[in-house]
Amino acid sequence: MTDATLSPPRANPFGRIVGVARRSPTGAMGLAIIGLFAVLAILAPWITPHDPVQAYPRDILVPPGAQFWFGTDGNGMDIFSRVIHGARYAFAIAVPAVLLSMLIGVPLGLWVGYVGGAADEITMRIFDGLRVFPSIILALAVVAAAGPSVLNVVLVIGILDSPIFARVVRSEVLAYRSSTMVESAKAAGNPTWRIVLVHLLPNTMSGAMAQSAVRAAWAVRIAAALAFLGIGIQVPTPEWGVMIRQGAEFMVTGQWWVAVFPGLALMFMMLGLNMLGDGAQDLLNPRRSR
Repeated sequence: MTDATLSPPRANPFGRIVGVARRSPTGAMGLAIIGLFAVLAILAPWITPHDPVQAYPRDILVPPGAQFWFGTDGNGMDIFSRVIHGARYAFAIAVPAVLLSMLIGVPLGLWVGYVGGAADEITMRIFDGLRVFPSIILALAVVAAAGPSVLNVVLVIGILDSPIFARVVRSEVLAYRSSTMVESAKAAGNPTWRIVLVHLLPNTMSGAMAQSAVRAAWAVRIAAALAFLGIGIQVPTPEWGVMIRQGAEFMVTGQWWVAVFPGLALMFMMLGLNMLGDGAQDLLNPRRSR
C-alpha cells in the first residue's frame, strides 16, 4: 500500500465555499452584492466613461441615453460615473468607521466586563447616555461644529457606534468570566492581561464580527443622511447622499434619474451589508444556526 493511498484527501476550497453558501444563502447573496460594489469601487477610474466631477454646461439634466447612461444632473455631471465613484466613498466611510468603533468598543468591553464593579457601572452609564440621544442628531451637531469632511464624518460615526461593540463584547465576557477556562487560567498563574487577551478575546469576538457588517450599513446610511441634510460631504464630491439631495428638487419637474440612481445604489449597498451581517450571525452563532 503506497503513501498516496494512506494520505487523507485534500480539502476542496470550492467545496468549502459551496458548503458555507448552503449554510447561509442570505450571507452568500450579501457577500456577492458587496463584492460587486467592491469591484466597481476598485475599477471606477477605468470603467467610468466620464470624470465624476467634470461638468458639461451644454448637457444639463440630459435623460439617460447612449452618451450618458444614467443621464446628467443639474450641473451637467455624468450620474453613472458619479454613482460608480460613490461606492468608493461608501467604503471609505463605512470600513474606517467600523474599525474605529471596534478599536474603541472591544477593548472597553473586555476590560469592564472582566473587572466589573464601579468601572463597569460608570462606563456602561456613559454609553447609555450616548445611546439615549438619537444618533443622527448627535452626528448633525458634532459634524456641524467640526466641519463637513470625510475624516470628521468617520470619526463621529466611529465614536457614536462604539457602545454597540462594547456591549456585545461585555456580554460575552460576562458569560466566560466564571467559566472553567478562566478559572483554570487563574489557577495556572496567568496575569490579568494574558487572561483577557489570550483566553477571552478570541472567544468573545464572534459577536463583534457578526455586528460589523450591520454597523457598516448603519455608517453608510448616516453618512448619506448627513450629506442629504447638507451637513456632511459637500458638492461636487460624488457621494450618494449629496447626489440624492441634488436630485430631490428635480423630482417634481420630472427629472427622476438625478435622485433615483444614487438612491438605488445606496439601497442595494445597505441591503447587501445587512444580508452579509445576517449571514455572519448564522455562521458565527451556533444556536442561531441550529
